[in-house]
Amino acid sequence: MSENTEVEIRSFISTEQYVKLLNFFRQNAEFVKEDFQETHYFDSEQDLRIQKNNKGSKIWMKKGQIHDDAREEIEIITDGDCFENLGKLFGSLGYNVEIKWLRERKQFNWNGIKVCLDYTKGYGYIIELEKISAAENKEKIVEELKQKLKELNIPLTSKDEFNSKYNFYKENWRNLI
Repeated sequence: MSENTEVEIRSFISTEQYVKLLNFFRQNAEFVKEDFQETHYFDSEQDLRIQKNNKGSKIWMKKGQIHDDAREEIEIITDGDCFENLGKLFGSLGYNVEIKWLRERKQFNWNGIKVCLDYTKGYGYIIELEKISAAENKEKIVEELKQKLKELNIPLTSKDEFNSKYNFYKENWRNLI
């Protein structure tokens, strides 16, 4: 079984919850990294993106729909100086930037779970719990992650709410960032 399926759940959180969770994870988890990310989503049939972050840049594609709990992910890491050229490459291939995201991320390892506390400009605060798994185990992992979110007293944000906020951001990101 190949483990290339990203299994994740996420919820919008308040500023107060963000601060409380940040303190909790600093005391109860392994700090992995702090990152600033600029991500461009392209207008392609697949979920195709490029990102510049503190360590470099990358190209990646996720199969499935934007807020699915589990999706196969293909990632290519590049040099940080490549970001502008990646944008030019995809533009030359006929892709246009559909959305830009500016995100501050704090990442932790919490008992084998990747935890990200994010602030995305114009979008808000989010907690994301993630594990990489074989596709055959995704339902089991989703339930495990939901239980962990419940232990943190954070309600799971519905797909409808995520889709609604995503669509609003997609239409208004130029004014929001």
